[in-house]
Amino acid sequence: MDIGISKKDREKIADGLSHLLADSFTLYLKTHNFHWNVTGPMFNTLHVMFMDQYTELWNALDMIAERIRALGVAAPGTYREFAKLTVIKESEGSLSATEMIEQLVAGQEAVVKTARSMFPIVDKAGDEPTADLLTQRMQIHEKNAWMLRSLLEK
Repeated sequence: MDIGISKKDREKIADGLSHLLADSFTLYLKTHNFHWNVTGPMFNTLHVMFMDQYTELWNALDMIAERIRALGVAAPGTYREFAKLTVIKESEGSLSATEMIEQLVAGQEAVVKTARSMFPIVDKAGDEPTADLLTQRMQIHEKNAWMLRSLLEK
């Protein structure tokens, strides 16, 4: 494979993208769970917002995994692999709508931090397609975090 990025750099980038994929999948699953189980006075607003967010995340998973494959590396795709790679913790028990929002804010911010952490190697390798993907993901997750945080204001 000769795309102008060394094998070592492609593997490092793919490793970072694997963490991003795991964080994104875990956040997708958590958001979908909360969509199903949210209750309370903000039910309709949150039910719709969560659906919009998990749908966007679902579509992003393919873009991230396909970028890993384009770099010549196998993408992780099992719960076990994702659990090892993600920094996002599973939720347990019955949560209030506010607790759900707080956890989703933390999850959105975690994905942004994972994406942002990759820029030194991506820039060094001159990997503009990955940089573009990371920039797009960060913009979406920063906006989602802001929108969720706004619901917590008193």
